[in-house]
Amino acid sequence: MDLVFELNAHAIAVISLTLLALFLFTRENFPIETSSLIILVALTVGFTLFPYTNNNETLHALDFFSGFGHEALVAVSALMIAGHGLVRTGALEPIGRMLTKLWIPYPKLSLLLTLLIGAILSAFINNVPIVILLLPILTAVSLRTKMPASKVLMPMGFSTLIGGMSTTIGTSTNLLVVSVAVDMGLKSFGMFDFFLPVAIAACIAIFYLWIIAPLLIPDREAPFSDTSPRIFTAKLMIIKDSASENLTIEELIKKTDGMMKISRLYRSSSDIYIFPTANIKVKAEDMLVVEDTPENLKSYETILAAVLYTNLGAVDNEHPLKADDQQIAEVIISQGSKLNNTTLSRTRFLERRNLLCLALHKSGRTPKTIIKDISEITLKEGDVLLIQGKKAYINDLKRSRELLVLDATSDVIQSKKAPLTFLIMLAIVTVSALGILPIAISATLGVLLMLLTNCINWKDASNALNTQVIMIVVASLALGQALLATGAASYLAHLFVSFMQGGSTAMMISGLMLLMAIMTNIVSNNAAAVIGTPIAIGIAQQLNLPAEPFVLAVLFGANMSYATPMAYKTNLLVMTAGGYTFNDFLKVGIPLTIIMWLTFSWLLPLLYNI
Repeated sequence: MDLVFELNAHAIAVISLTLLALFLFTRENFPIETSSLIILVALTVGFTLFPYTNNNETLHALDFFSGFGHEALVAVSALMIAGHGLVRTGALEPIGRMLTKLWIPYPKLSLLLTLLIGAILSAFINNVPIVILLLPILTAVSLRTKMPASKVLMPMGFSTLIGGMSTTIGTSTNLLVVSVAVDMGLKSFGMFDFFLPVAIAACIAIFYLWIIAPLLIPDREAPFSDTSPRIFTAKLMIIKDSASENLTIEELIKKTDGMMKISRLYRSSSDIYIFPTANIKVKAEDMLVVEDTPENLKSYETILAAVLYTNLGAVDNEHPLKADDQQIAEVIISQGSKLNNTTLSRTRFLERRNLLCLALHKSGRTPKTIIKDISEITLKEGDVLLIQGKKAYINDLKRSRELLVLDATSDVIQSKKAPLTFLIMLAIVTVSALGILPIAISATLGVLLMLLTNCINWKDASNALNTQVIMIVVASLALGQALLATGAASYLAHLFVSFMQGGSTAMMISGLMLLMAIMTNIVSNNAAAVIGTPIAIGIAQQLNLPAEPFVLAVLFGANMSYATPMAYKTNLLVMTAGGYTFNDFLKVGIPLTIIMWLTFSWLLPLLYNI
């Protein structure tokens, strides 16, 4: 019978919905959370209005909501919170201190050590905290040594993605693939069951990232490479008999087209500072305290016929403008940041932190830098703010870990709770690795311990949870369930086998892995993994072969998020901090994808004797 006639109406609808999901997930300007909700609502409403029954069993539409309580999502969420605890307390900072000391005398060796440490840590901890640890260190070192940060940040980010492949808890993708496979009747993978093939592939990949990748990456300047202060505080003295004398504050500001912002008025006759309300008239020798760029300050001096002063005297060649104790820093909006999906004005972030925002670099396929009207722009993960403020205020921001701060110092800050947080995370991994408790339970227990010991609070926990990850996991699990129940997964598996007809089993595993690798760089890696796993098991069943190598082909392929900056959230962090272009990811990521794909295509059939 022709394959088309084996498809029922529900299977056709689910395949169509899957294609719609893959299309929506590629839309840069359409939130993934909204796309996921569209898919989830379409499934639940569709199967409620048009019930599906097979072998006297009805697929209940409410079952599609079960993803919210799925073991994999519980584990992913708990591990996100535990990883955020490591960041908040600075539990990984001793590693940062060691790398900082080694980088300046031994840069080449330190790069190799950084790649290895990043890969090893990411096998047990979500790679976002690892990248957040290493980004400021590598940025500071690059500023101090005049070494382009672009040569090291992308290789570092990719090394954490490679390390995350090696264990069942290394990435959310791994947890999802393993959980879906177990739901379909496969024996559960142990934590280190696929460590060997990843370790072999990682050796080749890390050599490439260490020696070859830096040669492929051009010297890129970070979005804001000038670290000198941009805003200066100065005083504009009103001269006797000038056109500005006896004008109100409001009238003076109008003369500058509303640009001048006066913070205080110094009245020299009575030696007091006055708050500059609109109706106050300025007198001769009054001084307006203004913060602005040197160009604007000189412009105000001319417009108001005033004299520009610093604390040392009138501004001239001998007494130039100075920004004493002022510092410039880049701030990256990272996962769990309070500024994600909101604006500076809504959160009053700048006022609370006594900081100025000079520019905004929006991340994405076509990055852009914005100078004006920054406070009302909705910030997204991967965006970079250029801020200025007193060194003490910048250090306070660093210490709070509210945002990822990149500056010229490599100071690393550790709280008293750091050792305890690290021990709890170690216990989570150990208990799960020994099979004492499933990772979903051990991670949840670990989060409870962090809360009870005040390593984190509930606000930290809620900030750590990523709505995008949660929604795409739930929607993907629902899609996978629908593909399986309606027979759509079996049809797609049959289609794949027919397309590869005449090819060896090794070719089929390799082809499936390549398909997943392409998908993960275009759509979400979690979506590719959950949709691909039922199809992989269906292929194995039709070929009467063990399902494990096919499932691992999906797992490995869905983790190869190297070729585009949108493929994985840490790619966006690295992209903005390193000033990379979309083509830089293609140039370095495609060869890395080919290396990993060819290595696994050789290893999987060899290890499983097929």
